[in-house]
This record gives sequence, structure tokens and C-alpha cells, in this order.
Amino acid sequence: MAEQCRATPRVSDEGAGRRRRGRRRPVSCAGACLLRQSAHALRLEASRVTRPIQALRGDAVTFRADPFDRPSAECLVYQEDALVIIEDGRITSFGGHAETRHLLPEGLEPVHYTDCLISAGFVDAHVHYPQMQVIGSYGAELLDWLTTYTFVEEQKFADPAHAAMVAGRFLRELLRAGTTTAMVYCTVHPQSVDAFFAESSLWNTRMIAGKVLMDRNAPAALLDTAQRGYDESLDLIDRWHGKGRQHYAVTPRFAPTSTEAQLDAAGALLTTRDDLFLQTHLCENLKEIEWVRELFPARSSYLDVYAHSGLVGRRSVFGHAVHMHEGDFCICHQAGAALAHCPTSNLFLGSGLFPLFEAVDPTRPVRVGLGTDVGGGTSLSQLQTLNEAYKVAALKGRKLDAIQAFYLATLGGARALYLDDRIGRIAAGFDADLCVLDLKATPLIDFRRQVCRDITDLLFVLMTLGDDRAVRATWVAGECVYDRERPEPFRYPAASA
Repeated sequence: MAEQCRATPRVSDEGAGRRRRGRRRPVSCAGACLLRQSAHALRLEASRVTRPIQALRGDAVTFRADPFDRPSAECLVYQEDALVIIEDGRITSFGGHAETRHLLPEGLEPVHYTDCLISAGFVDAHVHYPQMQVIGSYGAELLDWLTTYTFVEEQKFADPAHAAMVAGRFLRELLRAGTTTAMVYCTVHPQSVDAFFAESSLWNTRMIAGKVLMDRNAPAALLDTAQRGYDESLDLIDRWHGKGRQHYAVTPRFAPTSTEAQLDAAGALLTTRDDLFLQTHLCENLKEIEWVRELFPARSSYLDVYAHSGLVGRRSVFGHAVHMHEGDFCICHQAGAALAHCPTSNLFLGSGLFPLFEAVDPTRPVRVGLGTDVGGGTSLSQLQTLNEAYKVAALKGRKLDAIQAFYLATLGGARALYLDDRIGRIAAGFDADLCVLDLKATPLIDFRRQVCRDITDLLFVLMTLGDDRAVRATWVAGECVYDRERPEPFRYPAASA
């Protein structure tokens, strides 16, 4: 489908996939601190040992199938008074408490969540962690917004201490919102990636992230080159990919900020490992699409720009994808590529309405996850994101039911990331990444739920009235890292025993 890269970036005489070794550069005090934090995170991961058996009790929801492919009611699993048993970070048993309590070790009392609903942790398929401090910035469409806010903010991440501070806040806000896995954009600075993965390793969260590649059409302080971007990315892949629960995504920001040589270098990076991810933006804004057409006149479409460099395939996730045509959907279906639906951002920036039901058409379904975007978006809460996704579908003449919505935020997102064999479900063998939703989180939710007719009605109430306040607790790999009721809600796993 995509041609082979025509200009493979330089590598050392030791062969492809090995990075060049040059002179060591002096490390600043902040950089040294970050390196120590990274080393500590890796040592912590290496030292993890078998953890005590844990158990949760309460009503629970999960999925057995795709509600965009089958009737929604057939896909949802609702277990009243469920028991989830966890050993060494993975679920070993899930079922009714009465039927499975004999599996508990003698003397172990489950953590009992009453008036709550246990779900798989939420999955965010597209989010920029460096944009946390420009969320809610007034009045611009995409390209102006990038220049006015994003590029200015991202220059701060040259400072490793700033990157570490924001990464710490960002991970906590994800956990507060019940999100346990995300596909994350860093900045062009390698230290922004180190900061993110170091913090994620401390929480033991399963995360995907990468250094942004940009070699044109951005401020000089944010530009790399095709070669330098390749070398720095390869170094980061060696340092972080597959270390514990961390995964690397090759990350060209979007076609206008990369030359064809850099896109080819990104394609070459993907060939260095079999299981790398790719993330970028696609068809978000009409002016952006016209700009791509001017920059790449030989390509038949925006998606073809990426396909020509070998960037369209399994584990490729394209953010926004608002203005797609049928040929694009067919290519994504055939290649196994996924799209990230970012409704709060698309509405906030006036980019357009994502055609969700066209994308998941059962005759040639495309994998779709849900993204908060964060800077252009308006919340890190997937509940709030689902609220807007429902409205976008309605404006397109369709209705997104609650089962379909929660699928997008959990198993659907995991499937978009090709992690649906590990996360996104409550089932034996899956990672114990869980979100506990509080059915009395606000007086209005509590009042409204008293007349809910069934679990579908209750889920719809949560996705329209809920936000981070509706998350009572978040569990990561079998440990409660966030509990709203604790004096200190956040707790690193190493300190939670």
C-alpha cells in the first residue's frame, strides 16, 4: 500500500536499528535530577515482586462484544454484587460475589464499593500532556491556536524540571478522571518524553507516548531535523519501549510540520521494532487539509501523504479525522489503522463533526477510540467527552447509546490501540486497571439515578452528568493509586501496600 521509504536516515556502521554514538553533552542540574528520576523509575520497575492478592466487591459493568457490530444489549455485561479478584496486577476471577467468594484466600476481605459501579479503566486515544496549561484558551481555530498558544507553551519543555512538574500533574489528573491508559504526545524535546515515562513508571500505568517530530513550519526552538529526530527517537525507544508497562509511539505532529524526508524517517523508525506505535493528526480542519494539499501536491489525499511514507498500518492512530472520505475509511480498514474521536476539541475549535457511525460501518469497520486532546479539548474526563460525543452524533443524525459510548471509552479504545488482549475489560487474565464510579457523586446524579429504569439508563446519566467528581477510585495493575476518600487521594503503588 505505502511505498518503501526512499531515503533511509543515516545509521552507524553497526547496522540499521542501532543509534550513532557521539560525544556526551554536559547535563544541567535539572537534567541530572530527571535522569535520576528516570533511573529510579526503571529500578522500581525491575524490582517489582509478586504482590498480595486483592479483591473488589460491588456492581460492575464490562463488555463481551462490539456494540457497533451487534445489538448493544448483547454486548454489555452487568454483574450486580460482583467480585473481582486480583493477583500480581492481573484479574484472576470475575463473577457474582455469592458464586465466587470461595476463591478468596482465608481472611481476605474485599474492598466493598457500595453505591458505586466498577468499570475497566478508561482509555484515552489522543492527548497532549504539554498543553495542560493552555486548556480553556479563548478564541482561535486550529492553525491560529497552535501558533498563539501551543507552540509558545511547548517551548517551556526544554527545561527538564518543568517537564517533570507537568508530567506529574498530568498523570494525577488522568487518574482522577479514571483514565488508566492514554496515547500521549510529548514535545520535540527528548527530556519531555523522559519526564513522562519516568512519572508513568512510578504509577505503573500502561502508557504510550513519543517525542514530537517537526522540521518545518514551527518556531525555531521547536524544530529538529529528519536525522536528529530519527536519532533522538531511536534513543528514546531503546530507553523506554517495552520497559514495564511503557510503549513508544513514533510521533510526527502532522504533515505540515514535517518534510517528506522526516516522514520517511518516521517510517524507517517503525521498521526498527515490530510493536511500535504511530500517532499523528489527520483531516482535523479544512484550512489544514488545503495546506497539506499545497505542501504535498503529488499526493492524492492527506492520508496518502502518510501512506507514502509507510505510516498507515496496525497500531497507527490518527487524531481527529473529522473530514474523511470513503476512500480514507477503506484504506484505514484494510491497513488496520485507527482513528481517535476528539469531540470536545473538535467542537471547541470549530473543526467539525466526526462521522463516527460512518467510520464504524460494519461493512468495513475502522477501529475508533476516544480522545480528550486536552489543550484544544475542554476536559480530561472521558465522561465529559462522551457527553459531547453523544451531541456530535445527534448533530450528524444518529444516536450514540450509553453502551456504545462506554465501549468507546474502554474496550473500544483498547482495541484501537491493539491492547484489547490486556486492558479494556474486566475478565480473568486482563490487567487490573479499574475505575470505580460513584453513583452519589453529586446531589443531582444521586437524585436522577433514583428513577433509572435499568443499567443502560444509569450509564447514560453518568455520561451526561458525570465528570471527574464521579470517580471514587482508580486502580492500576491491582493497586489503588487514587481514592477520593483518602486524606491524600493519590498514592504511588510502592507506598500503597
